[in-house]
Amino acid sequence: MENNQIERINELYHKSQREGLTEDEKNEQAKLRSDYVAAIRRNLRGTLDNVSFVNPDGSITKAKEKNEDQ
Repeated sequence: MENNQIERINELYHKSQREGLTEDEKNEQAKLRSDYVAAIRRNLRGTLDNVSFVNPDGSITKAKEKNEDQ
């Protein structure tokens, strides 16, 4: 997600607190927020895919492999 999109989310939030939003602005805000949440989830998934667990027997299992087993 780009910085200008995050700035726009903040602008719309502050405007909603002061004077309210038009329907178009509400729709834009909802789309920007869903895009933001999707970006956070992608980032978190990428981080978690690189996590490894050390098992009691000393072997190492990647989180991605552990998730696929369940």
